[in-house]
Amino acid sequence: MPLVTPRARALALALSCLPLPAIAATPVETVVTDYEALSKQTSGDDGPGWPDVSKPAADARAKAYAALKARLDALPPSPTGGEEALTRRLLDWRLGIQIEGAHWDEDRIPFDNGDGFFNTANYAAATTVIRSEADAQAWIGRIRAFPAYYDQEIANMKRGIATGFVQPRPTAQSVAAILKIASDQPAEASPLLSPLKSLPSTIPADRQAALRAEALAAVKTTVKPAQTKMLAFFTDEYVPHARATLGASSLPDGRAYYAFTVRRSTTTDLTPDAIFALGEKEVALIHAEMEAQMRATGFTGTLPEFLVKLRTDRQFYAPDLETYIEKASEIGKRIDGLLPLWFGTLPRLPWTIRVKPPELEGSSGGYNLGDPAKGVAGAVVVGRSSFGDPLFGLPAWILHEGVPGHHLQIALGQERTDLPAFRRRDEPTAFVEGWALYSEQLGEEMGVYRTPYERFGRLSFDMWRACRLMMDVGIHWKGWSADQAMRCLQDNTALPDRVVKGETQRYIAWPAQALAYKVGELGLLAERKRTEQALGTRFDIRAFHDAVLDDGPMPLSILHDQMTRWIEAKGGEAR
Repeated sequence: MPLVTPRARALALALSCLPLPAIAATPVETVVTDYEALSKQTSGDDGPGWPDVSKPAADARAKAYAALKARLDALPPSPTGGEEALTRRLLDWRLGIQIEGAHWDEDRIPFDNGDGFFNTANYAAATTVIRSEADAQAWIGRIRAFPAYYDQEIANMKRGIATGFVQPRPTAQSVAAILKIASDQPAEASPLLSPLKSLPSTIPADRQAALRAEALAAVKTTVKPAQTKMLAFFTDEYVPHARATLGASSLPDGRAYYAFTVRRSTTTDLTPDAIFALGEKEVALIHAEMEAQMRATGFTGTLPEFLVKLRTDRQFYAPDLETYIEKASEIGKRIDGLLPLWFGTLPRLPWTIRVKPPELEGSSGGYNLGDPAKGVAGAVVVGRSSFGDPLFGLPAWILHEGVPGHHLQIALGQERTDLPAFRRRDEPTAFVEGWALYSEQLGEEMGVYRTPYERFGRLSFDMWRACRLMMDVGIHWKGWSADQAMRCLQDNTALPDRVVKGETQRYIAWPAQALAYKVGELGLLAERKRTEQALGTRFDIRAFHDAVLDDGPMPLSILHDQMTRWIEAKGGEAR
């Protein structure tokens, strides 16, 4: 029996004009409900505090995941091709990854070079909307609970120190610098106060003032001491015990751990060596395309000379951040006007461009998802130094982070309220980042790129992702130094030096995540080619894109099977 979704129930009610009878949940629905309840506990969304990341809680979750998977495995097979079968397969994959991940106790390293536990509260503050005094009190309660969350993270990292499961010293030092900025920030400037800046008029003015004073007092008495304590721990204990080696292979049982992160990130069974070889192949192919676009600009020198020109000629750079954002906004609005030609279904949630607050400056620029329920738009976020990036790279970047990349894909998933919540918010990296990189290439067909320089900018971005396949495996599997890894980007892309250095440190701190982009893009391109060949003149690009996105993000192997069914439903013969 297929899953009975809210959409199906509403339709049944409209047709019958009778009161909607209670419908018993199917066994699969029951497992899904229990899984989502567990996920809610993990996120901290069901209470006044933050995620419970203590070791006992993590162990309990691991046991619960194993029990849920055993229940799911014991159920009779679901009807092939139905919504229940897809939900079941996606949940089975997700549980398998979480069970295997629990074996590695990754809570021991709760951060990379610019993001992690220290931004959890900042991200929550950025998306919290207060509509009543009860909402305000709930947020103040979360502020007061802040120290307990930091204490749990310190305990996790101490366990990492004791077991040798720690980040490299450069990564630890970069995070120590971020923690110092947060510790030195006056309480009055805390981002945790931002949800209270604009309160609804239904709250009397004197109560608004009292709530703000209460929140500020909570920051002063709880948050600031916790930040000071965390900085001292990092400076005195973590940095001195950070590892001298860079690659994940140097961790305890590190080669097996890295192989797991590769499988998780790419949602494939590709080995590190196979991915490295794929990177070498892609670098060579993109290199030839870059040479062609370089010649199209009229430049007669060598590629290295052209890269120097692109990095140093001021005509390619904005004079200030305001100009950079204006250029990005024009590109984004132009793309918005093209979307109906390429997609049959578009999200209702709008998107915008936003400057990162100072406390998040060290995190990666990109996309912050919105929240239709809270009235928060999706946002492409830029750093205060982003205007130092070349303007010819902006079209590809907006296609990736905005539309039809992250915003379109994520917002469409959020709006599928008939799907289980875990499917709407899941983020298998190869699908999410692969789609965004596919969107950069789709921009060529859409007519977004207007000059050879902008096309070269896209290819530079594509080379960036191809280099990642070699750099990440090189660092974590082959023992490369940071300088060895950086050469691929320095020699083959137009990325500024500060970006090259920052990206290299990111790959060092976040094993295998960077592999998902190119692997995912190639998987999506293969699905499109297969569909075009199977359907011939019946191929409809809008219908294809809708088919890829409609069921939410998923591992590449499951997407392949879904597209096979879609091709066959359209009368084609899938191969």
